[in-house]
This record gives sequence, structure tokens and C-alpha cells, in this order.
Amino acid sequence: MIRSQPQQEASSFTPDLTPLLDIIFIVMVFLLLTANIQIKTMEVAIPQTSDSAVLESPNQDVIAITVLNGSPSWALQGDAIPEWDLFAHALLELIKANPNKPVVIAADKQASVESMLKVLAFMQNNNINATNIVMEEQ
Repeated sequence: MIRSQPQQEASSFTPDLTPLLDIIFIVMVFLLLTANIQIKTMEVAIPQTSDSAVLESPNQDVIAITVLNGSPSWALQGDAIPEWDLFAHALLELIKANPNKPVVIAADKQASVESMLKVLAFMQNNNINATNIVMEEQ
């Protein structure tokens, strides 16, 4: 007849991994909570003024960029353009054809901030400085 070892002897030779797993999970949570997340920013200089003349409508023909809510996200001179590459190309061509026209950006209140920042970053990268942002006077 075959006899097996008693239960107490078998368990005495295996290590208890519970404290080790607890320590590993605590260290992992600590590392996840203290990890540095790189936040990308873009500086936008907004002038401070109390003069309401700044909010006047331009009295000349302009290049109008509209940031829309949903898809398509951008419009140029009132025509919605579905893709960013087509929009960027059309904007550069329009500015090259009309270098003296001021550029005006209007954004829908529900439009994503990402779409607006993408337009501003594109304009900054292409040295398009003469920009007006349409604001609602309160």
C-alpha cells in the first residue's frame, strides 16, 4: 500500500507568496501614481485691453477660417473641408494669392479645442501672424 505524506509536511516546504504579491502591487501602484506625464503646451499671447474698439468688425474683405463642431471640423470662406491636409493646402494657397487680406478665425462654441489648437499651431508653423479671432462681446 502507498502512503502519502501528511498534509502538514507538504505545506511546510512551499513559500507563501501572498506578502510578495502585496508588495509588488503596492510598488506598482506607487510607480503609476508618481509617473511624470509630458504635457504639450502652446503659448498664445492674448493682449489685455479695456478698449471696446478691439472687438470691432473688420471693414475689408478677409480670409475666414471656421472651426466647426463635428465632422468636417474646418471650413474656409464658408466651404467645409473634410480633411486636414486639404484644408491646410487650400489655406496656404488662399493666403499666397491674397497676402494683404487679414485672417479671421471663428470657432463654434461646441467645437473641440483640439481643432482650434491645430489651426493655431499650423498658422504659427507657417509664420501667418496677422490673425483675428472672432469673439462675442458680453
